[in-house]
Amino acid sequence: MLRALEIRDMLIIDRLELEFQPGLNVLTGETGAGKSILLDSLGFVLGWRGRAELVRSGAEQGEVTAVFDLPKGHPAHDVLAEAGFDDADELILRRVNTADGRKTGWVNDRRVTGEMLRALSDTLVELHGQHDDRGLLNPKGHRALLDQFAGHDALLADVKAAWREMSRARKALAEAEAAHAAAQAEEEFLRHAVGELDKLSPQPGEDAELDARRRMMQGAERIRDDILRAEQGMGPDGAEGALADALRWLEGVSDAADGRLDEPLAALARAMAELDEAARGVADTLDALEFDPHELEATEERLFALRGLARKHSVAPDELAGLADTLRDRLTALDQGADRMALLRSELRTAEAAYEAAASALRASRVDAARRLDSAVCAELAPLKMDRAVFVTDLTEAPAGPEGSDAVAFTVATNPGAPAGPIGKIASGGELSRFLLALKVCLSEQRDAGLTMIFDEIDRGVGGATADAVGRRLAALAEGGQVLVVTHSPQVAALGAHHWRVEKHVADAQTTSTVVPLDSMAREGEIARMLSGDTITTEARAAARALLTG
Repeated sequence: MLRALEIRDMLIIDRLELEFQPGLNVLTGETGAGKSILLDSLGFVLGWRGRAELVRSGAEQGEVTAVFDLPKGHPAHDVLAEAGFDDADELILRRVNTADGRKTGWVNDRRVTGEMLRALSDTLVELHGQHDDRGLLNPKGHRALLDQFAGHDALLADVKAAWREMSRARKALAEAEAAHAAAQAEEEFLRHAVGELDKLSPQPGEDAELDARRRMMQGAERIRDDILRAEQGMGPDGAEGALADALRWLEGVSDAADGRLDEPLAALARAMAELDEAARGVADTLDALEFDPHELEATEERLFALRGLARKHSVAPDELAGLADTLRDRLTALDQGADRMALLRSELRTAEAAYEAAASALRASRVDAARRLDSAVCAELAPLKMDRAVFVTDLTEAPAGPEGSDAVAFTVATNPGAPAGPIGKIASGGELSRFLLALKVCLSEQRDAGLTMIFDEIDRGVGGATADAVGRRLAALAEGGQVLVVTHSPQVAALGAHHWRVEKHVADAQTTSTVVPLDSMAREGEIARMLSGDTITTEARAAARALLTG
């Protein structure tokens, strides 16, 4: 609910503070007094695109502040939460327009964009009038209005879910077909590359092992002769034989040496053992260095083959095994692609059938709701002196989408025998207002109670009993909510729960507009003025009292 509106230096408004109430709020005043400026200012703070020059002449900037009460469950809470605002039961919108055209907005003292203000405004205010291009005149919104009347949220949810699943299935099939086509284009390469890799069968770490083995074999030829000579120097004809002779000679005379040779003999025995161990190690090394020249050739060939294939595929040799697996998987996918696409096509057909079933159920509900809405609107038109007019909700087939495959358009025929046509082209200004009001009355049970509805001179072109019928329907719409109406009709004004008069004053060559709340006596005078004009007669006052006591 709009609780307060403060305007500073906007057009001909110097400073204005208004406090609105629940129920039907009416604003009246002479033509040109500034009623439209109030709506322009409210639209400005809500981020609506409107008049370019709004700042009062001579002022540096204009400013508008609007305060809304947000009950629990109000859809504005979701908009605020998505933007990262803390939850609150009060919403303060403020927007400034400088003289050079710069606009800056705030929500609860946090700076925001005009887009954010407009997103909030869709949940806060609904404006209707004879040029209602945001609602009744815009065919794009007719389907949503019909769905609102039908109340088939569950059917809509089913269609949206089926649309998402069908879209997912279509995307999966398209991706699979694209991948299969790409794989087919490189099938010859894949089969050749996989065959080449499988034939070589590279293993992780093999490059390093082959390189080490090749280096060892290449070095063996250079060092083997020296090791062999060393082996011979340690053998029976070398150190081993000399040590054995020395040990034998000493052992033969050790008894005559009174023990003095015991230690040398022990040392010689240890030396013989160490020499034997060294000889075994040298022999083992010679065995290890023993290789077949053909093995070196084979090792080099495989090493060169690995590295050549790695260069061909622009990978490291150790990555060849993984590359083989990857290419093999792609080849397998190609071979299995036809089966996978058949499965995906089957899933898509299932999803399409589910969507068609859900859309058909929604269409049936819309057809039934359209019939009921047409009857309800026509019933509301009779008291509005349009009992011969016909309102028809036209359903036609539309491209499938997340909300079904139906196009909805409101058509009217205002005279018997006249062809029906789009409501915005057939209905006159006054007729359009009454069609709009009738539709809003029919939708009132489904509307959001937290939404402020504004009607801008919706009663233009009607009077008498018709104006009274308009007022009573506006009052009914305001029950349990808030309706603001700008009106020139005394019958409508008399039914308001709260009444303001817009006045224009000229002082010191400056024109300003203000809004005055009216008490019961002032209301009587204002309604009498609306009935009789500038000269308020006794009869006009009596008529005003009669309207107010109703």
